[in-house]
Amino acid sequence: MNLDYLIAILTAGVVAGTPILYASLGEVIAERSGILNLGVEGMMLVGAVSAFYVGTLSQNKWLGLLVALGAGGLMALIHAVITILFRANQVASGLALTIFGTGLSAYLGRSLVGIPPTSTFKAVSIPILSQIPVVGKVLFNQDLMVYLSVILVVILWFVFYKTKVGLLLRAAGENPSAVDALGHNIFFIRYAAVIVGGMFAGAGGAYLSLAYSPSWMENMSAGRGWIAVALVIFAVWDPGRALLGAWLFGVIASLGLHLQALGIMIPSYFLQMLPYIFTFIVLVFTTRETKNRRSGTPAALGISYSREER
Repeated sequence: MNLDYLIAILTAGVVAGTPILYASLGEVIAERSGILNLGVEGMMLVGAVSAFYVGTLSQNKWLGLLVALGAGGLMALIHAVITILFRANQVASGLALTIFGTGLSAYLGRSLVGIPPTSTFKAVSIPILSQIPVVGKVLFNQDLMVYLSVILVVILWFVFYKTKVGLLLRAAGENPSAVDALGHNIFFIRYAAVIVGGMFAGAGGAYLSLAYSPSWMENMSAGRGWIAVALVIFAVWDPGRALLGAWLFGVIASLGLHLQALGIMIPSYFLQMLPYIFTFIVLVFTTRETKNRRSGTPAALGISYSREER
């Protein structure tokens, strides 16, 4: 494999990993507050169909992205109300949200199948930086949503570990009673975290339909929402590790096409399975590691909070 093939694989991996990165960052935010949201797949699909419809109708990709953020946030609000206000089982609610989002997106997108997009995100080279050997071609010749995802990782890392807002968010997932006792509204923190997390998932869906594969097709997320949920565990609830993990998954996902291009005779179905097999393996090992060390896992994750139980 020569250098050009390696650059092509890495470049495609960054693109393939970007929708997973957006979704996993949103899930990191939600889970840091103590709310488990398994509805990421459904939120991504609703975000994808919303972005494609509005972006195509208005011929404005940014407007499509904005609507996807709102759609993802509204889907997450449903989950927040069910799990925070009514204290329902978070796993059941998340699964129901995925089923609902899958069906809703298929219904809304019936008339959009086969329609060509009118406004999409295309690669934009950054002067000087894009000329750096290997790294420049891989990282600095991407579309604007890729650059935005990297910026968001840096912002989230700073907020999590260097601000009072991040401290309260992390404390809400570790010891909500203590946060409440200090006079902070634990319910507001969790509502905000879940809704913002849903907006990130909607952005991941928008990337699928406006950049990665500009079009709409039913179930186009193809399990990426579930990979994002697993990636949160791999990343130990850290934005920086989520970035590396998403790009790693993206490289594995794009590896199949390039292996076929090199003439390596591997069944296509096996190549399509690679990202999911790798997800399963990583999930098994990282789950065992976090159980042994309790590293990064929010102590109150998945546990509903009630003031009467303080």
